[in-house]
Amino acid sequence: MNDNSLVISGFVCKQPAITTSPAGIVHCQFVLEHESEQIEAGLPRRVWCRIKVVASGEEFISQTNNLQSGHRVQVHGFITRVESKNGLAQLVLHARQINRFD
Repeated sequence: MNDNSLVISGFVCKQPAITTSPAGIVHCQFVLEHESEQIEAGLPRRVWCRIKVVASGEEFISQTNNLQSGHRVQVHGFITRVESKNGLAQLVLHARQINRFD
C-alpha cells in the first residue's frame, strides 16, 4: 500500500508568499510551526517541528486569503521530498485542505 497522508496543526510562522507558476498555477507557500506533547513508549515527549506548506490551485485562494504570520491552522495533505539549489533535501507538505482557527 502506498499511503501518504499527514494532518498537522500549528501556527503560520513566516508570512505566506503567493506566486504563479509559468503554467499559470497559483501557489501559496508558508512555514507551519507545530508544538505539542505526545505519548511515546508510555512517556510524555515534547514535539516541535517546522514544515514548509505549499497550497496549489485556485481552490486555495479563499483558504489562504488573508493568511498571516501567527494564524493557527490545521493542514491536511501529503508530503514529498524537495531538493534545494544547494542540494539540501527537505520534506514539504502539499495541502489538500487548510482550516483556520482564528
